[in-house]
Amino acid sequence: MALLRMKDLRALTDEELRRKIEEIENDLLRERGIAAMGGAPPSPGRMRALRTNVARALTVLNERRIAARAAPVRATTPAPTAARRRAPASA
Repeated sequence: MALLRMKDLRALTDEELRRKIEEIENDLLRERGIAAMGGAPPSPGRMRALRTNVARALTVLNERRIAARAAPVRATTPAPTAARRRAPASA
């Protein structure tokens, strides 16, 4: 399996990304099982590529989650008022 491109991952919906992550994690589990039983995996670099693909997909999901959470907060943040400012300390 080749590395997935961030451009391709960003084009997917959240649900498609979750399905893709699940599919890749199943492949990774299978590869780890083969390695744990002492067998040589057919492609030694495949496990690394699978881990990288999962990380990239999770990164896209996390970016979307942060963007969705941060956007409304910025719009509704009130400006500081005089009542909120600290009074000067007495000497």
